Amino acid sequence: MRAPEPTARAALKDELAAIVREAGALAASLRGDRLKFWTKHHDSPVSEADIAVDGLLRERLTRLMPDCAWLSEETEDDRTRLGAARLWVVDPIDGTRAYVNGRTDWAISVALVEHGRPVAGAVFAPMEDGLYLATAGEGATREGVALAADTSDSLDQARAAGPKPMLAELAGAAPRIVPLPKVHSLALRLARVAAGKIEIAFASKGSHDWDLAAADIIVQEAGGALTSLEGAITRYNSAEARHGALIAAGLARHRRALAITRAWPPHGALRGSMA
Repeated sequence: MRAPEPTARAALKDELAAIVREAGALAASLRGDRLKFWTKHHDSPVSEADIAVDGLLRERLTRLMPDCAWLSEETEDDRTRLGAARLWVVDPIDGTRAYVNGRTDWAISVALVEHGRPVAGAVFAPMEDGLYLATAGEGATREGVALAADTSDSLDQARAAGPKPMLAELAGAAPRIVPLPKVHSLALRLARVAAGKIEIAFASKGSHDWDLAAADIIVQEAGGALTSLEGAITRYNSAEARHGALIAAGLARHRRALAITRAWPPHGALRGSMA
């Protein structure tokens, strides 16, 4: 399938921005003491707002591209997606635990994936950073301002975010890194690498396509990389839709950090599921 022409990409970006802003406004309007939420598999919370935002996104995005398959955290998985050339990958509220607890570090995450890689993505954090947006070959922006990941290769004073055991292990090799507080939305944590607000971001084992795909293209288009701890590019729309531990950074620092993470044991806490 041919990539969209520049005018079509621009139109897609505008439409995607409008849709995720609408979804974010809906999520923000539903917050409050009367919000109902419950626990699903693996002790993961889900709320009425997740379901409502998922419904809105599916209606709007399907209307925008009727031929696309669908993968969302809050929709039963339709395995026909595995044969699809294109699909929407959606997390209606990434960071639901933060959302229901009244925190502000949650986001709407939407990506368009073609043949295993994202070609467009939006991460919208209405209470904090605003809208991150990217399309393949067109760069990344936050609220319309072009983004560039930090270009340094130094780990000295590098601001790092992610699971505490991973940060502690990195600090063993690079003691002058600056550990940052946890960002509950993984998509937002990764997108901040594109903005230079975080210089190294980790994701523990067990993240899903919907946590990653939108932030992946935002980081890539800002001049960074999101890969496995060994440096493998992340592929999407597999049967499992789950991933091992990951690292994101600007390209030069990413190469430097990989020299450390490649040596971490193949099994155990550093590559396992962590907070």
